Amino acid sequence: QVQLAESGGGSVQAGGSLRLSCVASGFTVTTFSDYCMTWFRQAPGKEREGVAMTVTDGSTRYTDSVKGRFTISKDNAKNTLYLEMNSLKAEDSAMYYCAARWLNCGGWPLIHSTYPYWGQGTQVAVSS
Repeated sequence: QVQLAESGGGSVQAGGSLRLSCVASGFTVTTFSDYCMTWFRQAPGKEREGVAMTVTDGSTRYTDSVKGRFTISKDNAKNTLYLEMNSLKAEDSAMYYCAARWLNCGGWPLIHSTYPYWGQGTQVAVSS
């Protein structure tokens, strides 16, 4: 059973930066590199939103509101997914989750209900 654990959230002022990490474990037959890895976020009263994805071939995609500010990356040797967040805005405040799905991401926009593996989330609060 794949397990995901996020860290790195916190409180920052607008314009600041944070780096989120997501460590994956529990692989038996499959490996971390076999999975589409994604970041979602959910603000109070809002739907869970797909923020960024990285596919098995290393290609990436972002939701429009974070393009040019956020960077998703992964280190297959460390089984770790990252989200570098720069120029943070108040509207980026949310609980951030990493999610995994074997082999493919299922298209864009990301549909959270199609992802079987989730972390517990890490809170990001941006003050203006």
